Amino acid sequence: MSLSSTTKKGPAIAPQSSMPSTVEKQSTSAFLTFKDYIARPTVASFVAGGVAGAVSRTVVSPFERTKIIMQVQGPGSTTYSGVWGTLRRMWKEEGWRGYMRGNGINCVRIVPYSAVQYSSYTIYKELIMEPGRTELDTSRRLSAGAMAGITSVVATYPLDIVRTRLSVQTASIGKLHVDRKHAPGMWSTGLLLYKTEGGIVALYRGILPTIMGVAPYVGLNFAVYESMRELLADEKGNVTALGKLFSGAISGAVAQTLTYPFDVLRRRFQVNTMKDLGFQYSSVWDAVVSITKKEGPFGMYKGLSANLLKVAPSMASSWLSFEIIKDLLQGK
Repeated sequence: MSLSSTTKKGPAIAPQSSMPSTVEKQSTSAFLTFKDYIARPTVASFVAGGVAGAVSRTVVSPFERTKIIMQVQGPGSTTYSGVWGTLRRMWKEEGWRGYMRGNGINCVRIVPYSAVQYSSYTIYKELIMEPGRTELDTSRRLSAGAMAGITSVVATYPLDIVRTRLSVQTASIGKLHVDRKHAPGMWSTGLLLYKTEGGIVALYRGILPTIMGVAPYVGLNFAVYESMRELLADEKGNVTALGKLFSGAISGAVAQTLTYPFDVLRRRFQVNTMKDLGFQYSSVWDAVVSITKKEGPFGMYKGLSANLLKVAPSMASSWLSFEIIKDLLQGK
């Protein structure tokens, strides 16, 4: 009998394939599809804009609340005097939480606001770009920025008015008497506003002066920033992190200073129905005349010092965060 006939045969072993399985192929394909999708200019701008907004607002939250309180402090009220005096009083009365009051809703608002603003700017740039060019001229940058500003305001305005109410309701202004320990939160404030002050109209109160200010502000912000980047770019078109920070700070300061009176009007109208503040206006023009007459020519610039202390680090961190996140998403 031969050896081969007496040897017990074991089970057949299938040869190992070096080719990836169907599941692995599908997973890899899905990842590459998602990576390509997230790298699209509009999508990358949307995500990066949202992150940039949250970072920038949290960094300057104390100055943001200080600005709002000074803006809505009515004629004759000196409870909050100056930036540092306001910050000290806030700390004394409310502690560190006072510096962050309203920042939660501000981040809830600013993430979609910034995401919509940056992504819509990218879309508008593509729509109005001249054939054969890769960059907009100054006038088109202003136009694209203005349209992006209007789009983002309309999309998120109810969150902005709730944020303003949260920032003001526990401050020592006029006859406000909200218990600081039991002050209503974001959802309670929004629901109360909706139920008692006119429904959906109440959630958009003050949007006209807001748009009047935001359109030129955002337009200037984008136009100045991109112009500064071009000035600071090297021969390959690259800009350092410091250059981006500087460009963001300058663009924010210029845009805010030139459009600041509209921001004061926006805040006044957002709290216009809070009778204990000592003022009520029937129209934008009535507000301008009343503020100028009762509070002097600088009444329209109340809180500007706090705003300038806020806007440079805010816009610098916002633009830098935006550029870093967008480059990461696009694999640059």
